[in-house]
Amino acid sequence: MARVALLCPDLLFGSKLEGGLRAAGHEVARFDRPEDASAAEADVLVVDLNAPEFDGSAARAPDGAPRLGFYSHVDQDTRRRAEEAGFELVVPRSRMAREMTALVDRLAA
Repeated sequence: MARVALLCPDLLFGSKLEGGLRAAGHEVARFDRPEDASAAEADVLVVDLNAPEFDGSAARAPDGAPRLGFYSHVDQDTRRRAEEAGFELVVPRSRMAREMTALVDRLAA
């Protein structure tokens, strides 16, 4: 399975993602700061694009790993910025909650 760097300072949602990805067999390292996640060894970077602590669309992936960003479905401007920043996949938060494993698997393949 994949090594996932999870950049999500939201304690509840981050824990949900971390637990779900671990249950699917992924190795997950969770970070609150973009600079820490950028330095991690990971196959996929998962980013909370609406985190108030940082501009999620600017998060750099470790060693060129693909980036998966999630955002509030009402914040289309954030989605657009992430796509322009080169995120390989950008999905609403609700889809991330439902399909986290499939989305990470798709990028890790």
